[in-house]
Amino acid sequence: MELVVQFQVLNQNCQCLAWKPHPIVTWGAESQHVVAGYSDGTVRVFSISRTEMELKMHPHAVALTAITYSTEGEMILSGGKDGLVAVSSPLTGMTIRVLTDHKGSPITVLQCTRKQYRDFGVEGSELWLATSSDRRVSIWASDWLKDKCELLDWLSFPAPASPEGLSSLPPSLAAFCPWEPSTLVYVGFGMQKEALFYSLRKKQVVEKISLPYFATSLSLSPAAHFMAVGFGERLLRLLHHPTSNAQDYAGHDDAVHLCCFAPSGRRLLTASHSTVLVWELTG
Repeated sequence: MELVVQFQVLNQNCQCLAWKPHPIVTWGAESQHVVAGYSDGTVRVFSISRTEMELKMHPHAVALTAITYSTEGEMILSGGKDGLVAVSSPLTGMTIRVLTDHKGSPITVLQCTRKQYRDFGVEGSELWLATSSDRRVSIWASDWLKDKCELLDWLSFPAPASPEGLSSLPPSLAAFCPWEPSTLVYVGFGMQKEALFYSLRKKQVVEKISLPYFATSLSLSPAAHFMAVGFGERLLRLLHHPTSNAQDYAGHDDAVHLCCFAPSGRRLLTASHSTVLVWELTG
């Protein structure tokens, strides 16, 4: 538990970051990379092994709000406060595509997953989703090497008028479900406090799980049927699917704004205002 390496960019806020998938072994050493999005609209790629910034791009005119690598790491997807999504190459530093479908509403989530095009009758080797704060989710099929990107589905979730006393609406969050192929989970401000399971095959909500509050963070375990949901009420809920067995945990000093399962599924990292907690899942 010690600080290994630190990167500092002066006068800019780091708004989002992501690890590059599948570290590439070069000259007998692991080459690990992190991509980060900043408040001035820039994207920076850092090498952990070489402890240096390798690339700086400027695909956005406003602050970034979400960023991720494609499943093979050949592209970087970034979303801005204005709702634009940029697709950039970490090899050339060029932005090859800008999607305006969510324009006007900040991007809250970008996520990629491997899928073959024949699963849905469209071209592409992976699926990815974009979620914006106006409760809209777009799902895309892409083959970046062939420069193909096709809209597969478009979801809009209804909500009542903003209630009085709620200074800011809970975020709109979506994630592909690791244990239910072709299904995604959505939480956000809506008619009810609930998590929705949406089937891309049936093109409908197939399951609803009631929640005690509107969620502020969400993570699905890649190794077991567990879902972690954080709330503004300083509460963390661990849900087992499909039994819907729930266990609540306290210990945060503020809203739980981040939940993140480790790739092994054995640990869960959560964060609030000034606290980072690491949980171990036993059994």
